[in-house]
Amino acid sequence: MEIKFTSVARRFGLIASAATVILILVYSIMLVFGFVFLSSPGQPIGDPIFTILEVLIIMMMPAMVMLMIAVHAWAPVRLKAFSLTAFTFMVMLAVVTSCLHFVILVLSRQAVFATQQWFPLFAEFKWPSVAYAVDILGWDIFFAFSMLFGAAVFRGGGLTAWIRRSMIVSGLLALAGLSGVVVGNMNLRNIGILGYVGVFLIVAILLFVLFHRSRHQEE
Repeated sequence: MEIKFTSVARRFGLIASAATVILILVYSIMLVFGFVFLSSPGQPIGDPIFTILEVLIIMMMPAMVMLMIAVHAWAPVRLKAFSLTAFTFMVMLAVVTSCLHFVILVLSRQAVFATQQWFPLFAEFKWPSVAYAVDILGWDIFFAFSMLFGAAVFRGGGLTAWIRRSMIVSGLLALAGLSGVVVGNMNLRNIGILGYVGVFLIVAILLFVLFHRSRHQEE
């Protein structure tokens, strides 16, 4: 495969993948703490962990978009249609998720909104709510498609095969989280969390290794 990966793109990819790994690790730790301290399985995660998670998600979005830009830069010319599609879906996720979590983070602390009877149906991560539905759209659909199209970029064996398989598993697990909507049981959505937190962490680590090993070619 002919890959034109410049030194700038290589450094860009290393920074993006490292930032993604660090942010996902911190997010995972906080998420575990949030679930551990729940008094019941159906209860939403409360403050201060909820606020920390919101901030981390917003910070994570630029890093993940940058990561897919690096994948697009690395991709062979004949496969760039797949990497561009993966990047586009990641941008869609970033826009939807960033807007959603910023609105919740800011407006949930404003009494004029928080005291409204309709506000929980809009902003609480408790099914059913508008926020929950939009979050599912972003992570269980847009993220899943980003991973599945991204997987098509990585052909062959060795490290690229591991990246391809990890992306496919990550995407399929995210799609499987939609089963929670179908049956009305949000505990099933935790399947999706395994995809876009657990397995995607592996994807980001493998991409860091790939970029580190890649030989750059200046144009």
